[in-house]
Amino acid sequence: MAVESWPLGVLFGLLRDYPEIIVALAYSFCLFYVNRRRPSALPINWPFIGMLPAMVINFSRIHDYLSYLFSRISCTEIFRGPWFLGADLLLTCDPENVHHILNANFDNYPKGDQFREVFDILGHALLSVDGDSWRFQRKIANAIIGGRGFRTFVVGATREKAEKVLVPLLLYKCERDEVVELQEMFTRFSFDVTCNMVFGDDPGSLSIQFPAIPFSSAIDDAWEALFFRHTVPKSWWKVMKWLNVGTEKKMTNARKVIDQNIRQIILQKREEMKAKIPKADLLASYMEVVEEIKDKVEDTEKFLRDNVLFLMIAGRDAFSISLSWFFFLLHNNPKVQTKILKELRRCRSTENTSTTFSSDELSRMVYLHGAVCETLRIFPPVPFEEKTALKDDVLPSGSRVAAGQKIVVSMYAMGRMEAVWGKDCMEFKPERWITAEGRVRHVPAHKFMAFNCGPRTCIGKDVGLMQIKTVVAAVLWNFEVQVVDSARVEPKNSAMLRMKNGITAIIKKRIHPIYKNA
Repeated sequence: MAVESWPLGVLFGLLRDYPEIIVALAYSFCLFYVNRRRPSALPINWPFIGMLPAMVINFSRIHDYLSYLFSRISCTEIFRGPWFLGADLLLTCDPENVHHILNANFDNYPKGDQFREVFDILGHALLSVDGDSWRFQRKIANAIIGGRGFRTFVVGATREKAEKVLVPLLLYKCERDEVVELQEMFTRFSFDVTCNMVFGDDPGSLSIQFPAIPFSSAIDDAWEALFFRHTVPKSWWKVMKWLNVGTEKKMTNARKVIDQNIRQIILQKREEMKAKIPKADLLASYMEVVEEIKDKVEDTEKFLRDNVLFLMIAGRDAFSISLSWFFFLLHNNPKVQTKILKELRRCRSTENTSTTFSSDELSRMVYLHGAVCETLRIFPPVPFEEKTALKDDVLPSGSRVAAGQKIVVSMYAMGRMEAVWGKDCMEFKPERWITAEGRVRHVPAHKFMAFNCGPRTCIGKDVGLMQIKTVVAAVLWNFEVQVVDSARVEPKNSAMLRMKNGITAIIKKRIHPIYKNA
């Protein structure tokens, strides 16, 4: 076979152009045996390949490993990558540094070209752009998403889905003594609600049959590939992309499915708008805006595609991930569950006969709010934030930042630091969010990073919190959730903090004391 044939030709070409990869791999394998017996030890800055072996060995538990390092050393450290790849990272979970980077000195720390290259599947949506483009899109998003009408629509749709689909489905499982995979169920629930929110249609993925939804699965595959890109030198995942292997093959296939689905959604929406079918979804609103600003947008089709994907991801993933971790933590803390149930009974309006709670009822539940925030503190849906410095700077911790320096903020580690949250930082304590007067305690966004902070604070924060509380209250009011084999539950290596093995549970109908004689 000729050397120029595919894929050997490409492989030989890459090895010829990137000989350092061979050296790095060989060196890493030689050191692997030395390090494998000390996976929890501090990383060694080896000659030539830096701290790469520690990263490779602890890759399967990277979030917890970073938390361990921060707790043993300091809340801000430099991770030294291979010398020849320029892969050094400044890692931090220091709230003061976070405030400086994401708020006080915001303009010096954009997402940067490196971020956009890694997250190329997002295109130029609000999440990945900087400067004038970001301000332009942020203004549009604020106008569409920030209004009270949007909040009312989303919360109403979430409650309706919970009452008409989620509760009946759980009752069906309960009557048949069937085990429920909670993460899968909540992902389908949030996917349906988000589809309704973004393009006005419910695909019905949450049903007894649990039908395959390629669009949703493709998003999961894309997140997995994106996380891998963050944990290896750029040239490594570039090689995999050229060869179309491993996670990069998943990314390629996922992108095809995602683009095809979004293209069909946009075409269908255009037909609906021509037929003047009224719907209060985000895509319709964005398409109306595009007509007004098309002279300011280079490619309107790409603009719509990128923003539909961003809105789908923002709406689906954080919602379902938060619900999954909430019930995991609740299982391990039965006293918290008892207090939430007491609050549900106390705030339940006598005239409410539905299986769900109204927004007014939920807004009075301070302890439930604290439990949700505590879940987001310990298991933030987005475990890290990435920035790149434009100019030289000095952080409040004293760490020097060079222009072009890549910075990773670990929100996951921040929630586990004694220096930030006290000695009880690993305890699930909703009380830490409640004042002595029984009100919700304010915690600065740079300390509680679940919704980002500074100018990029999540626009849908209030809506997201109300959605989570709506589902939690509906499930707890109607059912007892008994998690099966909670020891298997652990974070998955993904850009979103999903569970690696899912979380299964047995569902039982809840009998409230006040209804015993009914």
